[in-house]
Amino acid sequence: MSADWPVAWGGVTESVVTTLGPNDLWNVAALGLHAPTDAAADDDAAADDPVTAVTWGNTRTRRNFEREGGGVVQFVTDPRDFVDAALSVRESETPVLDAAAAWVRVTAERTSAERVDGTRRERWTLVPVESEVRERCVPTVDRGFAAVVEATVDVSRLDVDAYDTAAALDRLEHFATVVDSCGGPRVREAFARVDEHAAWRERRDDG
Repeated sequence: MSADWPVAWGGVTESVVTTLGPNDLWNVAALGLHAPTDAAADDDAAADDPVTAVTWGNTRTRRNFEREGGGVVQFVTDPRDFVDAALSVRESETPVLDAAAAWVRVTAERTSAERVDGTRRERWTLVPVESEVRERCVPTVDRGFAAVVEATVDVSRLDVDAYDTAAALDRLEHFATVVDSCGGPRVREAFARVDEHAAWRERRDDG
């Protein structure tokens, strides 16, 4: 095991994070990781700044970061695990998921907090403490998986004042067509879980 990030950075990398809750179970959630260069561009800081993440509102991840001071960041290859982390309340007895191809235990330190359109926004610095790569694979570009990830983002923005709900529903319809034409069985099952968690199709039909 090492104390380094096992990935190359660029832009925002989507991950799954587990954080220990007050019930001694690990909460599972999606977490976008901002590359060090992104932090430098945002804050006029040095390019060697650490990886950061942003939490919105009073989520379990935010509360657990504040109370425990960290968590376990994980990189998964199964879109179904990502959807469940992003859109449902999921808890685990262990910090590392079976589906994690790699994991990193991190400390989390809040570096800023502000309100944006009435919602609390907090930025956290994530510093790796230990990590392990459990599975290596040849990278591929999967349009279906990408559509699933983007769909979870739009679902999280439904009925948020800062975003256009009608536009989000239109994008979800587009992502559904991408999954239908490009997705394999796991991707299609993952998008079915998006439907189940969000019931966005009914809302679009009603509109």
